[in-house]
Amino acid sequence: MMAKIKIESSLFDRVKKVSELAGYGTPEEFIVHVIEKELSVLESADSDEEVTERLRGLGYLE
Repeated sequence: MMAKIKIESSLFDRVKKVSELAGYGTPEEFIVHVIEKELSVLESADSDEEVTERLRGLGYLE
């Protein structure tokens, strides 16, 4: 299943630039790689509390 997400144009412009510099075929390929990498880190946590702490450390939670 493919899903669409909305990304602000200024953020997408940054993604596009970085993905080109890094050699990705498309910005979407870069976005998928970044999401998969981050999910791998979070899924390796031993507990929900560890996930919460990692998200807090990344600035996603206060």
